[in-house]
Amino acid sequence: MEGFDAAAVIEVVEHHDPPRLSAFERVLFEFAKPQTIVLTTPNREYNVTWETLPAGQFRHPDHRFEWTRQEFQDWANVIAGRFGYTVRFVAVGPEDEKLGPPTQMGIFSWSIQ
Repeated sequence: MEGFDAAAVIEVVEHHDPPRLSAFERVLFEFAKPQTIVLTTPNREYNVTWETLPAGQFRHPDHRFEWTRQEFQDWANVIAGRFGYTVRFVAVGPEDEKLGPPTQMGIFSWSIQ
């Protein structure tokens, strides 16, 4: 997987069991090491706006977790620092003033040449 300019990791990370997340991180950020990684994941805070989603439930039965905006940013900042990337955050979808957007995106740029 090494040598690609970019990776699009769209709504993938939340399907990993938390204990396996470190393997995913190493494959993507350490070994594949694309110049740019676009990664999206649901914003758990926004779930309360879905009328058909019972409280405390995930959006999809295969989701192992869903992060708040702060949890996602904390994870992304640690990973970026560990593997030599910078990261910026972008809202995806209509943004609620208090809850944020339905989807959150981190754009990672490899900063070590």
